[in-house]
Amino acid sequence: MGNKESFIMSKRELDIMNVLWESEDSLIASEIPGIKPEISLNTVQSVLRKLLKKKLVKVAKIVQSGTVLSRSFAPAISPDEYALTYVKTAIYPFHQFVSKELLFELLVENAENPDELIHELKDYIAKRHG
Repeated sequence: MGNKESFIMSKRELDIMNVLWESEDSLIASEIPGIKPEISLNTVQSVLRKLLKKKLVKVAKIVQSGTVLSRSFAPAISPDEYALTYVKTAIYPFHQFVSKELLFELLVENAENPDELIHELKDYIAKRHG
């Protein structure tokens, strides 16, 4: 994962990564539109090429698909690894312009369960300074 630009994903790239992250096995390009019908096979193939170039996906294996051999794709990075690197490269550099308090506020206000997140943060702080 080189520079920031090679790491940040477009909406379509993220859509396809989410499909791959949620899948228990690697997928060939033609399987992805079956899972995410709003994305055409041409788009899937184009986006997978970009994700390969960014080293966010890998060719897991070559499989028989009908009468042809096809590449099967898997994530090269976990969602947690991606999120952490995204925060470090795309969000955290803004700390010069945006207060940490505002970043924490956005994190808590946009959590599915803010009280649970606050509890987890308190536990984390206690462990770090325990």
